[in-house]
Amino acid sequence: MSAFVPNNSDDIAIATIRTLAVDAVGKANSGHPGAPMGMAPVSHVLFSRFLNANPKNSKWFNRDRFVLSNGHACALQYTLLHLLGYKLSLDDLKAFRQIDSKTPGHPEANHTDGVEVTTGPLGQGFANGVGLAIAQAHLGAVFNKPGFDLINNYTYVFTGDGCLMEGVASEAASLGGHLQLGNLIVIYDDNQISIDGSTAVAFTENVEQRFLAYGWQVLHVQNGDTDLPAIHDAIAEARKEKNKPTIICLKTTIGYGSKQQGTHGVHGAPLKGDDIQSLKSKWGFDPSQTFQVPQETRELYAEFGKRGEALEAEWNALLAAYAQQYPAEHAELTRRIRGELPAGWEKSLPVYKPTDPAQASRKLSEIVLTSIIPVLPELIGGSADLTGSNLTKVKNSVDFQPPSTGLGNYAGTYIRYGVREHGMGAIANGLHAYGGIIPFVATFLNFVSYASGAVRLSALSGHQVIWVATHDSIGLGEDGPTHQPVETAIALRATPNVAFWRPADGNETSAAYYVAITSKSTPSVLSLSRQNLPNLEGSTIEKAARGGYVILDAEKEDLTIVSSGSEVSIALEAASKLKAEGFSVRVVSLPCWLTFDQQDEEYRLSVLRSGAPILSLEAASTAGWQKYSHEQFGLAAWGASGPYQQVYEKFGITGQNIAAVGKKVIEFYKPRGEIISPLVKAIKL
Repeated sequence: MSAFVPNNSDDIAIATIRTLAVDAVGKANSGHPGAPMGMAPVSHVLFSRFLNANPKNSKWFNRDRFVLSNGHACALQYTLLHLLGYKLSLDDLKAFRQIDSKTPGHPEANHTDGVEVTTGPLGQGFANGVGLAIAQAHLGAVFNKPGFDLINNYTYVFTGDGCLMEGVASEAASLGGHLQLGNLIVIYDDNQISIDGSTAVAFTENVEQRFLAYGWQVLHVQNGDTDLPAIHDAIAEARKEKNKPTIICLKTTIGYGSKQQGTHGVHGAPLKGDDIQSLKSKWGFDPSQTFQVPQETRELYAEFGKRGEALEAEWNALLAAYAQQYPAEHAELTRRIRGELPAGWEKSLPVYKPTDPAQASRKLSEIVLTSIIPVLPELIGGSADLTGSNLTKVKNSVDFQPPSTGLGNYAGTYIRYGVREHGMGAIANGLHAYGGIIPFVATFLNFVSYASGAVRLSALSGHQVIWVATHDSIGLGEDGPTHQPVETAIALRATPNVAFWRPADGNETSAAYYVAITSKSTPSVLSLSRQNLPNLEGSTIEKAARGGYVILDAEKEDLTIVSSGSEVSIALEAASKLKAEGFSVRVVSLPCWLTFDQQDEEYRLSVLRSGAPILSLEAASTAGWQKYSHEQFGLAAWGASGPYQQVYEKFGITGQNIAAVGKKVIEFYKPRGEIISPLVKAIKL
């Protein structure tokens, strides 16, 4: 990389970034002007000298990825996107933080052109960056050939003190160092200010020593406010390191140029009018005007667009030549870039008969993965140090590891996440955001709670991340209440755009994977049992793929029992006992609420129909089941420690007791006349 060559327009461009960010926050009377003012110089150097992207095609596959982990500084990113020529107008900047604008309060993927991942909750973007870097390393190892360095982009992450305080960033940094991700460059805005004031009150660790211990290269820029050559040289040096990720500790002054610079007063509040006028005058701008973009700034940043278009054109030519020499690899790569699934892949899904042996749904999940991974190479998975319990590693699969370790290679498809659930979830979001990969991750269902921040952002961003969540109920037995996730199901079901699946048998497990893999903008959590489950009469992949269906039908029923997962077989046992007493009982399996709710009303009302009371049954909190039932049976509080059959007996979740409960429900509702389905509502959201 050549030495820094100054441009006569550098200073005015940096001042433009600062004043536009200040004006956007000021007009909204809301936001964070301090970090954009402090990071304007490094932003300018990065985008004008290094970052390869095409504003005319923000999805060009080999673009460098840029992540603003300190997402509260988004006025900076929006300003840059506008100046660089992305689909973000000056009017969009003026609509910062307003309803339905393209410039929301924190960056949102798939909402604002040029934003790669949704950030704001601190540390998430840092971990997303690790995922983006893993994706590049993997796809490059799979598809690059001699003379065809097709996939070689860098991932740049801006981060701040807040991100580095969050545990999710520590988890991701630790794994990133182990994986030797030389394509990852993090620029740390070391301004020593957080909302509470000076970081001296809570964050005094030696960041350099911490990252050296993680296995990172650590570089320093002592004057990030004005020393453009030092910023340039640090980034250039970071790009040279191929065997370690790099963090550049960049000393900046928060709110540089304002009267409150260097204080927390400029962190999260607009500047006062006189302060704005003063700094504009200082930088040669008309203090009476807002949202000013000098022509020389426009012209300088137009060069970025020209460079990006040329780089993409070169890459497209390389890709065309690659197609001639490696037609099979080209077809596979372009299929994955398009997000298309291989034709007929679903034919590999296992199908079961009631006579097939009972197995735990975690084992059924392993059988699915063993069947589909050979035909779905984009499935890149891993576990949080629970591989032997989650059953997620397919035989003969290769670990994703630095080749130097002798443990695998970058073409490997199995990621050893270690005990880092939150980092794992956020990294998976980055893997999906990169493109060409469908990530799956695994842990106990109880510990998906550790990663709820990442799951929430998966749902908000539309990241297709598949969670293999085993040991899903009191059925795990002896580990007891600390490990029995009685509340986790409803927490996930309550999260918009999360498909929480709790399959009852083999066909339902296959259906869960089918819907998870075909749902391109929805994360899925597959809640899987430790104990064996029988394969059920009446279950099919097609029926279960609708999220809910009648597994045992009856005419003029006295009761319908609706259930999920390991309790469906118990509901069927209860129905059999009630039939012996002369009662007519239907049983409905409801493995996924979200998918069921997406079916048409006629179908849903045919499954949970009017005419008889509906009793729900699940070995977890009953919260939420009121939507689908008149009465609910489950756990009032925590589980218990002991053999799982005895735990079920302790809480009355047995065929005998549910039959008795069902009889009470029938007797209670029978004299009350017509029973309307709980799905019949006046208000429909």
